[in-house]
Amino acid sequence: SQNVKRLPRLGTPAPPHPASNNFLLHFSSDSVTHIVAENNSGSDVLEWLQVQNIKASSQLELLDISWLIECMGAGRPVETTGKHQLVVNPQRIPPPAVQTISQYACQRRTTLNNCNRVFTDAFDVLAENYEFRENEGCSVVFMRAASVLKSLPFTIISMKDLEGIPCLEGKAKSIIEVREIIEDGESSEVKAVLNDERYKSFKLFTSVFGVGLKTSEKWFRMGFRTLSKIRSDKSLKFTHMQKAGFLYYEDLVSCVTRAEAEAVSVLVKEAVWAFLPDAFVTMTGGFRRGKNIGHDVDFLITSAEFGQEPAIRSQTPQVTFLMSCHFFQGLLLYCDLVESTFEKLKTPSRKVDALDHFQKCFLILKLHHQRVDSNKASQQEGKNWKAIRVDLVMCPYERRAFALLGWTGSRQFERDLRRYATHERKMILDNHALYDKTKRIFLKAESEEEIFAHLGLDYIEPWERNA
Repeated sequence: SQNVKRLPRLGTPAPPHPASNNFLLHFSSDSVTHIVAENNSGSDVLEWLQVQNIKASSQLELLDISWLIECMGAGRPVETTGKHQLVVNPQRIPPPAVQTISQYACQRRTTLNNCNRVFTDAFDVLAENYEFRENEGCSVVFMRAASVLKSLPFTIISMKDLEGIPCLEGKAKSIIEVREIIEDGESSEVKAVLNDERYKSFKLFTSVFGVGLKTSEKWFRMGFRTLSKIRSDKSLKFTHMQKAGFLYYEDLVSCVTRAEAEAVSVLVKEAVWAFLPDAFVTMTGGFRRGKNIGHDVDFLITSAEFGQEPAIRSQTPQVTFLMSCHFFQGLLLYCDLVESTFEKLKTPSRKVDALDHFQKCFLILKLHHQRVDSNKASQQEGKNWKAIRVDLVMCPYERRAFALLGWTGSRQFERDLRRYATHERKMILDNHALYDKTKRIFLKAESEEEIFAHLGLDYIEPWERNA
């Protein structure tokens, strides 16, 4: 006499397609007394009911599939006990029915707690594939869609959850992918991309330090598919950067840990402070945003001694001395110094992906294991160091806030911050400055907080910029 409903699997991965062995009976009345779910918590079930606009009765029993199996074995409904009942976490907050979400990442708080990784990982692959094919429009569509999903405090489990979400509503390509992942648990297009010979080749080639899309295209058209064949081909000429990329390939493609980044930070600060004791040396990039792993370590260096808008080019002897410090210690494996082309009175670039014109050093440093973990290092045999990519950026003291904001990232956060400045505030922002087009003046800032205030935005902490 009891009315039982069995729900499809919920959460991550998403519910299977109806053609699978799960089935769903629609609620036609309030007479349902038991709901049975497989591999889900009571919180999952209540969240699913809310999404389906089904009001759960206080008398409703939320049970594991094991209860139904026991009933079938006994030929009758058996008593529900603690082992059958699903646990409801009172701290879990289901997705709000109505929530205003900005189209701009700089108005969303995006932590590393990604509730929709099954979707964002798929979108990242598709965005990267379009980037490899130099189709910027389609790449941006998926990057923005992934960005907004990363900011959501709840998991997408039905198409209804997408209502009111910018960068997804009305975007046919993104909607199709989300629907397929919800129904089938995976995207057929992503599966095809991951097996595509061109994508796999470009992914492999661009993993080499110093290799970009043009070189990858050239190698692919020449018929290369492996790095070993490229390395052994005597007709190919490599740049100094690419030679270093191949030489230290295994180290450079492995992730840099936070412990390694902190050890590199000590090295860099020791070298900088040896000749510029009052310098500010700040780790930027993903590690400043709270990440525990990365592909390189970025540092912003500035000092009041750089003057009130110096020609950075004049600091080259100091930078050369910095490089010499590492060289004599036997730690400098590669160095590429890019001179400054920064101009004080030049208005910021209108391009959202524009690079800055500060002086930079792209390095590969030898980091001994002893500096990271002395106990572990003493137990290891063979090579006792790891090659680490390090980027140093030197900026004028008065531009440090803009440089810090730009080099902290994430890439999509910075793109949207610049778009917002242009479209919503009639301003132009880049790593050098903020220019008000209406007043025709540069707006000064001593901190990131002041830049956000100029733009009329709430301040977003670095760890909330993982867009």
